[in-house]
This record gives sequence, C-alpha cells and structure tokens, in this order.
Amino acid sequence: MTPGGAGVAQRHDQPTGGPAGRTGIGYEPGGAPGARSAVVDGPYEGNDGMYGPDDAPYAPMMASRSGDDGTDRGAAPDIGADLASHMAGEVLADYLHQQSADFLRSLRLHRESGSDAEGAGEAARQLRRAARRISATLHTFRPLTEEAWADQLRSELGWLSGTLAREQACAARRERLMAALQRLTGRGPERGDRGDRTGRGERGKRGDRTTTGSSTGPATPSASSAPSTDPDPDGALSAGAARAGALLDRQLTLARTRAHSAALQALGSSRFHAVADSVAVLASEAPLARTAAELPADEALPPLVEQAHRRLTEAVAALPLSRAGYPYNAAALAADQRQDAPWHQVRMLVRLSRYARELIAPEAGDLLLAEAGRALEWHRDAAEAAAAAAAAARTPRIAPATAYALGVLHADQRHEVEAARFAFGRVWLPRTPDRKG
Repeated sequence: MTPGGAGVAQRHDQPTGGPAGRTGIGYEPGGAPGARSAVVDGPYEGNDGMYGPDDAPYAPMMASRSGDDGTDRGAAPDIGADLASHMAGEVLADYLHQQSADFLRSLRLHRESGSDAEGAGEAARQLRRAARRISATLHTFRPLTEEAWADQLRSELGWLSGTLAREQACAARRERLMAALQRLTGRGPERGDRGDRTGRGERGKRGDRTTTGSSTGPATPSASSAPSTDPDPDGALSAGAARAGALLDRQLTLARTRAHSAALQALGSSRFHAVADSVAVLASEAPLARTAAELPADEALPPLVEQAHRRLTEAVAALPLSRAGYPYNAAALAADQRQDAPWHQVRMLVRLSRYARELIAPEAGDLLLAEAGRALEWHRDAAEAAAAAAAAARTPRIAPATAYALGVLHADQRHEVEAARFAFGRVWLPRTPDRKG
C-alpha cells in the first residue's frame, strides 16, 4: 500500500481513485482509427531504450538503409516467438508484472533522488517508459482484460505521464531552439571571408592605398567609406537573434518552472497514490478476463498484434507520402495543426505496434518500426518547436528585427518537419531501383 492513498483501489475489480484523466494524445483532429486513447503520451517522451543510448537527432541517411531489398514495408511482422507452450493469460500477465515492477522501481528511485535533479529526471523518464508500455498493452490486448478496470488505469496513467513529461518537453524545446538560432546566425570562416570581401577587408585596404598613394592630388574617397546599399539579411537576422533568444528563453523557462511545480503537486496528490496502488496491484495480480487463461498464446495474441499493425498501415496509407517523397516540396511550411495531426497519430500507432511486438517477441527488434518511430519523433519535436517560435512572435510590442528572427526560426523548424516526413517515407516505402539509360 502506498502511503497517502486513501480510497484507492486494492483489488483489480475496484476503480482507481480520482476522476478519469486525459489520454495525453493531444492530437484528435484527423486522427487515425485506434490512435486515440491508445497509449499514454506526453508532449515529449525522449529516449525509451529503443533507439540507442544517446538518442541523437534522427539522420535522414539512416533511412536509406531501409527498403533496399524492395520488400513491402506495410507487411505485418513475422512472429517468431515460441508461444505454443504458454497460455495467453500467462504471457500477458508476465509482461504486465514486469512493467509494473519497473514502474514501482522507478518511483522508488525518484523518491530517493532527493535534490539530485539529473537522477530525478532519469527516474521520471523510466517511470513514463513503463507507464506507456502498461497503457499500450492494456489497449492492444483489451479483449483479454477486465475492460472497465483496464480503461480506468490507462486513463490515469495518461494523466500521470503527460504531467511528468511537460518539464522535459520545455527543456528539450528550449535547447533545440537555442541551437537552431546559433546555427542560423553563426558565422564560419567562409562567411567571415565573404563579409571581408564585401567592404570590411579588401575594400578598406584598397582605400588606404588610394588615400596614401598620392601626395599632390586630392585624396580619392575610400570605398569603405561609401554607404552600402546592398540588403544584408544576415545582419538583420543577427540583430534580432539575441532578443529572440532571450524572449524564447524567458517564455520556455517560465513554462518549465510551471511544469515542474505541476509535477511535484501531482506526485504528492491522492490521485497519484491511487495510480501507484493500482500499479502495485497489477504487479501481483493482472486483471485478465477468464478467456485469457483458457486460450493458447499462439492463438489469442498474434491476431491482436496483427490488428494493431493493420491499423498502422491504414493510417500510413492516408498520409500524403507521394508528395512528402519529394525533397523541398514546401508542403510542411504552413503552420497548420490539421496537417500535422495525422502524422502525430501515425507516431502513436507506430508505438502501439512496437510495444505489441515487444510482448510476443521481446528478443526480436523491428528495425522498420524503430526507424519510423524515430523519424516521427523528429517530426513531432520540430513541429512543436515551430509552434513555440510562432507563439513568441505573437508577443505584443516586440521589435521588427526580433519578429524577423523568430519568423526565420519558425521557417527553419517547418523545414525540419518537411525533412522528417521525407525521411519517414524513405523508411516506410520500398525504394524503386534507379532507371538506367
């Protein structure tokens, strides 16, 4: 029993305390079937152990490795796990027990971290990682569970995961935008040489020679002293970048502080203790339907996994991949949540398919789903960063140079959205052999 959890669920046939929380999806318009309420998802998930230790930004070159064999990327994954000797309830319960134990272990580490911010952040990420897998499992294999109890727990896990994810989302978004501003305004050796040639370097030297070369005639005006009439977009961007960065830093730091306070408040609430108690019950007694104990695992589980993958392929088929397959198509430059929503929904369905596959074949990783999910994570991060830049540009009474820098930053992130869509298409669709001749 977790302390402070008055009125919480002690058995799987009792509902958890507190009102039903939000699902945490956040992208309902234009969604694909089966995506809403499918898996708990905050605004930022980060690395969950699927993509490697460093979780570096997705590189489009990674996608070029996929599809070289011309295989159909929409085909359901092969199921190679030995399920014939187990019952469906046994396999499902073992997985839920494991994830629930990880959830409780991460909760203990979070409490023991104290003033260690880095340790608390890592524990919170592991907590959300386990919560996502529990929620996805209860959704995909819902016919084999006690549905009312499972739906309530999934809703509460969505509230918890979304609340804990906001702080990391604000921090990651700030780092992304600051790095983009530095990249857009940075001057390397090539840019510096070009700037010297346009008036500050060679022109000044010529002007000095002209002025001092003749002692009798009137001095010729130096070229460096003549006013420049050429537009300098780099100069305008540099002039507003500092203020734009300060504005974004102030807004995102304030949002992160509020998210941190909300997370601390949530972790001390009776609603959270009710969720923890429900997960503790799940760690010892999974709320499974009677049929789960009567059906062989190789008959009951694979059809549900294939159903999750079929929903994914149907959602991907509705995406404009034919247009996204052309680089620099400018389709993603318009800041419209309605065009981003289907891509966000596909990201959720990719995660559902990954977790379902993980349950029946934990040793076999699906490279296609891993790379597709990583491209869509990149898409999500860029879209949210662009939205933050656009929101900052709507701040009243900002200088024109600041608004210009924020506009350039917004366009840069929307180009990242376009590049992520292109990379996803390269991963998902089979490559066509180049024509010769």
